[in-house]
Amino acid sequence: MTTPESRFEFAILGAGALGTILGAHLARRGRRVAMLASPRRAAEIAAQGLRIRGLERFDQPVAVFSDAARCAGADVLIVATKAIDTPAVLRPLRGLPIGVALSIQNGIDKDRLLADAFGRDRVLGAIANTSGERSSGGDVLFTRNELIAIGELGGAAGDRAPRVAAALEDAGLRAAAVANIVSLEWAKFASWAGLMLLSITTRAPTATFLAEPHSVRLVAAIVREVGALAAAEGVALTDQSTLPVATICAASNDEAVGAIRRWAADLAVRAPQHRVSSLQDLDARRPLELEETLGHAVRLARRHGLELPWLEALVPLALAIDAVNRARCAG
Repeated sequence: MTTPESRFEFAILGAGALGTILGAHLARRGRRVAMLASPRRAAEIAAQGLRIRGLERFDQPVAVFSDAARCAGADVLIVATKAIDTPAVLRPLRGLPIGVALSIQNGIDKDRLLADAFGRDRVLGAIANTSGERSSGGDVLFTRNELIAIGELGGAAGDRAPRVAAALEDAGLRAAAVANIVSLEWAKFASWAGLMLLSITTRAPTATFLAEPHSVRLVAAIVREVGALAAAEGVALTDQSTLPVATICAASNDEAVGAIRRWAADLAVRAPQHRVSSLQDLDARRPLELEETLGHAVRLARRHGLELPWLEALVPLALAIDAVNRARCAG
C-alpha cells in the first residue's frame, strides 16, 4: 500500500479510544503508522506507547506528532477525533498530499468536510461499529470488535476500500469493503442518535438503560425520525448497523421495540458495561459533539420541511446538559 515517496501508510488523527485501537493494531502488525494527537496526549504516547486492554492486552510503540504537516504523504488518513474538533483538525491539513482520507467519526456531515479539505475523489466513506474507552491514565479498554466498513461514496467498485479494509482485517480488526457505505453511515448515525441521547440523560451503561421500557421506546422514536430524514435525502437504510435500523423504521412500534430489546439482550451478554462514547465524554467532563452531529441533523430536517419532534425536544436538552457540564469544568 505504500509508495516510495510516502513516509507513512496510515496517519491517524486523534488518539482517543478508537484512534488508539486502530493505531495500536496497525502498528503491531508492522504497518508504518503516525498518530496525530494533542501535545499532552502525544507526550503520553511517546512515553508509554499505545496501551490496549480488554479484548486484548498489549502496549505498542508508535510514531506520534502534534504537527499536522508530519502526516504529509500518508497513503491513508483516518480522522478519529470527536466531530467537534473536525474544523480545527482539518484546517492545517488542507492541501497536504495524501492518498485517501476517511472518517470514523459520528455524524453525517463528515464526508463533506473531508471533501472540502481534500477533494471528493480522495474521500472514502466509513463507519466503525467498534468500541473502546480511554482512561485518565491513557489505557484504552477495547470492548467491541464488530465491524469497520469502508466504501466509495458513489458505490463504484475499485481497489482503494478493499485495500484499506484488508489492512485493518490483517491487523486483527474486523473490517470489510462495502458498496452501500452511505446507507451504512446513515444507519450508524440513526443508531448512535438514539443511544447517545438516552445515554447522557440516564447516565447509565447502554444495556442498563435499554432494560427500561420507556428508554427503548424513545430510542425507537429517535431512530425513526433519523430514518425519515435519510429518506428525505434519498438514502435507503439497512439493518447492517449497531441497531437493525431498516427494520425499526419499517416495522410497527411494538416490532421496533422488540428488535431493540433483542439487540440489548445480546449486548448485555457480550458487553454489559458498554457505554456510548458521549457518556464517556460527559463523565470525563469533555465537551459533547452535539451541534456538529444532532444539531446538523435538525438543521437539515428544517431545510426539508420535516418535523422531528423528539429530536427538536431532546437536542436542546442535550445541549443544556453539555452547557452545565462545561460550566462545572470551568469552575
